[in-house]
Amino acid sequence: MDTERRALTENVYLARACELALRGAGSTSPNPCVGAVIVRDGVTLGEGFHRIRGGPHAEREALADAAARKHDVRGATLAVSLEPCNHHGMTPPCTDAILEAGITRVAIGARDPNPKTNGAGIARLREGGIDVQLYDDPRALEIVEPFAVRTLGGRPYVTLKMAASLDGYVAPRPGSHWLTGEAVRERVRELRIAHDAVMVGAGTVRVDDPQLTVRPPHARRRDYVRVVVCEDAPVPPSSRIFESLPGYARTIVLAPGGARSRFAGLESVAACIFAGDGARLDLREALAALGTAGISSVLCEGGPTFAAGLLAGGLVDRLVWVVAPTFLANEEAIPAIAQSIGVNERFSFDSFERVGEDLWLTAKPRRNV
Repeated sequence: MDTERRALTENVYLARACELALRGAGSTSPNPCVGAVIVRDGVTLGEGFHRIRGGPHAEREALADAAARKHDVRGATLAVSLEPCNHHGMTPPCTDAILEAGITRVAIGARDPNPKTNGAGIARLREGGIDVQLYDDPRALEIVEPFAVRTLGGRPYVTLKMAASLDGYVAPRPGSHWLTGEAVRERVRELRIAHDAVMVGAGTVRVDDPQLTVRPPHARRRDYVRVVVCEDAPVPPSSRIFESLPGYARTIVLAPGGARSRFAGLESVAACIFAGDGARLDLREALAALGTAGISSVLCEGGPTFAAGLLAGGLVDRLVWVVAPTFLANEEAIPAIAQSIGVNERFSFDSFERVGEDLWLTAKPRRNV
């Protein structure tokens, strides 16, 4: 098979591997989501994905699937979204399993970003005589990005989701207000499922009193985490976000390190993490503390002051901006962002999609900070 034709074919299998990888969203953290497909002569012999931290990796799942189908994989190609591991962790190296199985070619979507790996998986496969092609596939790179941010930056990957009217407001007045349609709310549900935690500012809790649950419920192997960011003052301990629910971990409150006494009333209903030594929260330090607590990705859903703080601090890795086809401006209207922070200069929008009656836009930082 010529090089161009092979690349086109393997692109199809890598797309399938990425599709499979996403089935592990919400269950593999702090490990990345990974998918794998074994093929020969256009026939799929086995498929698999990393289901849960501590369980078999995608490559071993695909090999087991092929064995269950009674397929001989010797001489076949393995397409995998992420570079196979070459170290002993909670599971043995996938490179050993690939070599033992007789696979002769491996198409890899993305290199493992962990500097401790340093391409060791690719090197081991090539040393074993396997033909390896690294594609830097955009889909695979996007899937592994949260893991990369957590590994290299020491804090969770942060997605900021905001919804606004055409004139830039989130509500016509203080209080809960449905701005977007059902189709967008379903997409937001998927975001909550995929992230380790969902986080809001204290103002949102005080005004809207949300539960921040996934509705309808969706079972996953890792408990959902809800986080409240308190810049300077606590929220009421009776808030619904502190309700104990099956499948949800204890709610986390991020609070200023110099104001512990003011938050004593919340420590019976929440896990309080104190960041900074002043009267106001150090948001960067607070996110690092979440990373230390094992949270690899966070979906932030406002409000305006909290969103402005994240953006101004360069702490947003992915921006999801939803525009509803309506106007809300009046003297009481709530702006989407509490202050101007130069979003255009900081972010590059890379996708635009109609979702129901609304417009769903996504952007990445022009430069990670």
